[in-house]
Amino acid sequence: MIPSVLPTYNRAPLTFVKGEGAWLTEADGRRFLDLGAGIAVNALGHAHPALVGALTEQAHALWHVSNLYQIPQQKALADKLVDLTFADTVFFTNSGTESCELAVKMARKYFYDQGQPERVEIITFEGSFHGRSSAGIAAAGSEKMTKGFGPLLPGFVHVAFGDLDGVTNAISDNTAAIMIEPIQGEGGIRPVPDVELKALRQICDDNGLLLILDEVQCGVGRTGKLFAHEWAGITPDIMMVAKGIGGGFPLGAVLATEAAASGMTAGTHGSTYGGNPLGCAVGCAVLDHVATPAFLDGVNRKAGLLRQKLEGLVADHPDVFEEVRGSGLMLGLKCKAPNADVVAAGYDNEVITVPAADNVIRLLPPLTLTEDDIAQAQIRLEKTARQVQSQLASA
Repeated sequence: MIPSVLPTYNRAPLTFVKGEGAWLTEADGRRFLDLGAGIAVNALGHAHPALVGALTEQAHALWHVSNLYQIPQQKALADKLVDLTFADTVFFTNSGTESCELAVKMARKYFYDQGQPERVEIITFEGSFHGRSSAGIAAAGSEKMTKGFGPLLPGFVHVAFGDLDGVTNAISDNTAAIMIEPIQGEGGIRPVPDVELKALRQICDDNGLLLILDEVQCGVGRTGKLFAHEWAGITPDIMMVAKGIGGGFPLGAVLATEAAASGMTAGTHGSTYGGNPLGCAVGCAVLDHVATPAFLDGVNRKAGLLRQKLEGLVADHPDVFEEVRGSGLMLGLKCKAPNADVVAAGYDNEVITVPAADNVIRLLPPLTLTEDDIAQAQIRLEKTARQVQSQLASA
């Protein structure tokens, strides 16, 4: 008999009932160090007082009115994002998947309104992840994402990760945009080198294309800049955001330049819940904390310390781990042992990590992680590595 919750996840046998900072409490009372943060969502950790306060205050005032009316909290959050980024305008969604849908629509509508309706193709990359909607899985193109869900939405051209010549060769009279994650998350914590991001920006400029960046997982302070592309000194035309921007409340956004967004006039897109007062009140509180030099400096300092500990872990356990990847507090351990075994052993040692492709485990802790938390991470990951090494020896 099928369970009442559709079984599309292989869920771990864990039930968390409370969270505080970087810690989760299981129903049986065990405390787990959360190095997953809800897959890079809980940027300020669990139950952060500022987010609890913003949500509670807004909940006592107004929850939902729809986008048929002015929403002051939405305007406040949009103004913050415009002031802090390349963007001239923002549309709010509920998720990264919804942000992908709009980004695709926006790029195609731009060229339609420019009198070039044939320019609908978007170049994407092997190993990418852009959500699980029809557009998202077609953009990724992998068999794992698309098998059984045809016919796929047309208009996506896939090239190998890191293949700039492949990008150039894929451009045709039908090309509208290039879409890329500055750091692939689900694909195994694979950063795009700054020089390649600069080259993609130049390719777009030289060929009249739009550059779409998917910063759903790597954005909102996770790499030590507010957005990851800032390290490369470039700006996109369109950017997808979600996860960390809501700090745990469902919230996403599409940021765009005035030119790229010019086709999205009244009636061309909408959302019932997107940009609701609750979500935007929380989003404002998140940015008030994350988008400060002191906070981002702290992310970089803690990231350096955590990475140092992880490099030592890899050196001490070469049969279990191969290398450390990533940037800021978006880190990955490339495993030699099966990554699922490492994640499961972590559960035994009360530490949460997240699996990814290419036999990687992701470490995406709250950006508020403390030095004491990092010390505990080292202890618990060391125990995890020893357990996996013992299992390998006895296999």
